[in-house]
Amino acid sequence: MAKRDYYDILGVPKNATEDDIKKAYRKLAMKHHPDRNQGEGDDAKKAEAKFKEAKEAYEMLSDPPKRAAYDQYGHAGVDPNAGMGRGGAEGMGGFAEAFGDIFGDIFGGGGRRGGGQQVFRGSDLSYAMEITLEEAAHGKDAQIRIPSWDSCETCHGSGAKPGTSAKTCTTCNGAGTVHMRQGFFSIQQTCPHCHGSGKIIPEPCTTCSGAGKIKRQKTLEVKIPAGINEGMRIRSAGNGEPGTNGGPPGDLYIEIRIKEHDIFERDGDDLHCTVPVSFTTVALGGSIEVPTLAGKAEIELPEGTQHGKTFRLRGKGIKGLRSSYPGDLYAHVSVETPVKLTEHQRKLLKELDESLKKGGEKHSPNAKSWTDRVKDLFK
Repeated sequence: MAKRDYYDILGVPKNATEDDIKKAYRKLAMKHHPDRNQGEGDDAKKAEAKFKEAKEAYEMLSDPPKRAAYDQYGHAGVDPNAGMGRGGAEGMGGFAEAFGDIFGDIFGGGGRRGGGQQVFRGSDLSYAMEITLEEAAHGKDAQIRIPSWDSCETCHGSGAKPGTSAKTCTTCNGAGTVHMRQGFFSIQQTCPHCHGSGKIIPEPCTTCSGAGKIKRQKTLEVKIPAGINEGMRIRSAGNGEPGTNGGPPGDLYIEIRIKEHDIFERDGDDLHCTVPVSFTTVALGGSIEVPTLAGKAEIELPEGTQHGKTFRLRGKGIKGLRSSYPGDLYAHVSVETPVKLTEHQRKLLKELDESLKKGGEKHSPNAKSWTDRVKDLFK
């Protein structure tokens, strides 16, 4: 029976990357591994056959020279017994190494360089920055102080006490990782003794306690873009904690917090504000000033404006980061009741009240409607 195409076996296209091939093999190996399909029936035998088929495909396509030969000549371009018919420790070792790489990705949390020490990416840092609503709307350039790490001047970064040196870890022989094997599986883990560095420091430097670096503070320039909103984050690449064994540093994430404003409330790109207005102004009508983030604006109140009336000022809101146009400003009228009246003022109000009552419902249409609804409720 003719062999199936290796790419078809793994279910990947011919231009698949090494990671794509590894992921596809891992999925098939997990599904068809004999330990997961035990028994004497046909299903177990089929699973074993698919497992071996996937293993052969992975061994060929994960090896660049073999893959190149296979891509050019097909099965004829590669030895069909390569890595399959070798018995004893050699054949088992090849499979354990391939499977070990996969499980190292799952459990190891780091990478390796040329078979040497295991390297780790540095941790990300988070910084909460509080800004005003005006700064969020218009943007700003800010400076923040964040932790940084400099090489220890006493040990020059070695971590060892002057006059001494680090020793190769005897547990992992300097590799930084150890392997645990059980049957076909090989799981790669960080060495518990040297924590992935591959070295042990018998006499640590007293200045840095063996870390090889000193924690300090540095000033970082941050540009806050106009339109940023509460909870958004700004990523500053490479300004997190340093990596281990030459690994890349983490990133710094600046999380935005906007201070509560005395006048405005933000709702997306829109702004809302409450404008106190005297009852004589809303009764007679007139022009009032409304604050905006860009200055002042005027609104014409029609005669008889009621409490809670909302006026919309287009384009007076905030232009968000992903918006083409600025939002609007909504001004909510709040009728202010006069307080601390003089006797003369009280007399005038009473005269006004009597005059309004004589005029009937035409002066208070809402009150008349509400009174009618209450009467209907208790009929």
